[in-house]
Amino acid sequence: QVQLVESGGGLVQAGDSLRLSCAASGRAFSSYNMGWFRQAPGKEREFVAAISRIGRTTYYPDSVKGRFTISRDNAKNTVYLQMNSLKSEDTAVYYCVASIRWYGSSWSPGAEYDVWGQGTQVTVSS
Repeated sequence: QVQLVESGGGLVQAGDSLRLSCAASGRAFSSYNMGWFRQAPGKEREFVAAISRIGRTTYYPDSVKGRFTISRDNAKNTVYLQMNSLKSEDTAVYYCVASIRWYGSSWSPGAEYDVWGQGTQVTVSS
């Protein structure tokens, strides 16, 4: 099983860009589909993006489609989340997840995922 460590969070202004990274330990990284979730204070955890094992398939909710891009580099055991045109409502703790199962269009925070990262804070000031 992999372990996940997110990085790249910080304080930015509305309209800025930020790239998050999620580094995985272990040799089985390419066996996992990867996803990103976020949780704002007082709100439920929300799905942000997912990418299949070799990066051929991605999925986004409408809230971030066209602004966020998920990618992965299996040689570096890392998944990325490029966030552009950030808004104040994007402020949240961002978590990456690893999942043997591909959830298609049903990446729910209540589903069973194999590994969660510890999260990285993203704050967007308006």
